Amino acid sequence: MRVYVPLTLPGLAEAYKTGELGEASFVAYAVTPALREWYLSDDIEELEYAALNRAALASLRLVAVEPGAARRRIVVAVDVADRDAVADPDRGLDPAALGEVRVAGPVALAKAAAVHVDADEAEEDVAAAADALGAADHGDDDAQFIVDGAYDHELLWYATQEIPNLVGLGD
Repeated sequence: MRVYVPLTLPGLAEAYKTGELGEASFVAYAVTPALREWYLSDDIEELEYAALNRAALASLRLVAVEPGAARRRIVVAVDVADRDAVADPDRGLDPAALGEVRVAGPVALAKAAAVHVDADEAEEDVAAAADALGAADHGDDDAQFIVDGAYDHELLWYATQEIPNLVGLGD
């Protein structure tokens, strides 16, 4: 099963240093039955894109609580055994938990298929979205508009071999 792991840039650097994503177990996003029902599509590419976007929102939440982190959303796509990624049936239809799975971890970073990262030009909008997230969560429509502005920026795709350059350890 393909899962999407939300991180920050320091989180990606730590995963690169240790060679592992997560510790004991961690939250990721995947195509779950609840996500299929919510998205109303049978197209697996569309569903995986929806799971990626759910992980991007979770990454934005991590950025919001980590003031020193670069204002860029980071999502690592990794393949795990189906039995190692479990959706909580009690949270399945909670809109905040759509696509959420708990991964039995840690998972070797070598199993990652790709890394998805905001471009440099997205940083200002991502920073504004991180700042507005709390107000948006409390129903502020103007703040939600700012958060949605981060999604005007598509996450870029990077091969796993490019991780050292992304975290500042490359040539």
